[in-house]
Amino acid sequence: MNRCVVGLQWGDEGKGKVVDILAGDSDIVVRYSGGANAGHTVVIDKVRFALHLLPSGALRDGITCVIANAVVVDPEVLISEIDGLANKGIDVTGRLLVSENAHMVMDYHRLEDRLREEALGQHKIGTTARGIGPCYADKAGRTYALRMSDLRDLDNLSDKLRFIVQFKNKVLSAAYGAEPLDPDAILQKCRYYSQRLVGLLADTTEFLHRSIAAGKSVLFEGAQGSLLDLDHGTFPFVTSSNCSLLGMPAGSGVPAKLVDLNIGVCKAYTTRVGAGPFPTELADDIGEYIRQRGHEYGTTTGRPRRCGWFDAVAALYSVTINGIDQVAMMHLDTLTGLDQIKVCQAYKIGPEIVKFFPSNIDRLRSAEPLYQTLPGWHEDITKARNFEQLPDNAQRYVEYIEGLLGRPIRMIGVGPSREQVILR
Repeated sequence: MNRCVVGLQWGDEGKGKVVDILAGDSDIVVRYSGGANAGHTVVIDKVRFALHLLPSGALRDGITCVIANAVVVDPEVLISEIDGLANKGIDVTGRLLVSENAHMVMDYHRLEDRLREEALGQHKIGTTARGIGPCYADKAGRTYALRMSDLRDLDNLSDKLRFIVQFKNKVLSAAYGAEPLDPDAILQKCRYYSQRLVGLLADTTEFLHRSIAAGKSVLFEGAQGSLLDLDHGTFPFVTSSNCSLLGMPAGSGVPAKLVDLNIGVCKAYTTRVGAGPFPTELADDIGEYIRQRGHEYGTTTGRPRRCGWFDAVAALYSVTINGIDQVAMMHLDTLTGLDQIKVCQAYKIGPEIVKFFPSNIDRLRSAEPLYQTLPGWHEDITKARNFEQLPDNAQRYVEYIEGLLGRPIRMIGVGPSREQVILR
């Protein structure tokens, strides 16, 4: 069976844990979009693993991991993650393939990202400053882009790099007064990247089609969340790639019809990092309670996440555009201890009652959430391993959201560890 896992909110839903669990009966795990701006966290035997580029399946022995063509690869981060796992006894080099067509995030991309955000001031988007947007911009512009395959021919890369850095220095100096970058220093880094990574490069599209034809089980792992999708998210407060399931075919070269099951991941509440409208945000003690209990700080940036009640309007939109078959709800345990829990079931925008997520950012900004209030629970649920072991109010909460989304919630996270999950 081939499956795709995608986030239904603004990222950080717990996809890493879901992928880690599902990878147990998969042969191949594929990361198909985004870059090192993503952060997937998995806890195994009380050891915390934070991955930014490697698929979460890397933590399972014998799983082949693929970084596909639409991922923008920061070679420094990738090498650091490979070495970091090796230091913890996990060797991925013999089972990792990186698309030769994936684009490279370079020093000048990170610099441009940071300088642009600083210059925008209060109008900034709130990027991770990892160079992802500038790299995707160069990919679309084509002239100043570098692919992983360029690491195979360092002489040709040297010519390309000098041309690109000369242009970047002119632009960054004129726009931001930046000091010029040294192309020789960047080329020296590329020589090291070449030594470490060329052996991992492959035509990953051909590999995936060959593997599927041979009956292998493939798990596609989305990054970020659907509400951050470049075309279908809360533009301009989005990422620079198609991180919804709609980006999977283009990002991997595998058509959607070859995927048997689409799984959407959400938290039992809602979070967001960075700027942008957030109708159910809680700027009060309850929001802080959720942040502290859920350890809601960015895996990539360490920034505190904005927290709010579950937004069923937004989640249903993501379920709809992604063609989701079933849902995994993470972090249910975070809500333990609240007397009442609210769920947004519609928006009021002016005189209108709206149940479909607005595509216009200004309408979303003015949306007033309309809540259904449900009773909370105080019992510890972290040891529950089947649905009936949950308190009645926790069961009702899950079933209520299940009804709003119109899809079965098949997996429920009740703690950070791999084992702390309920399968229905």
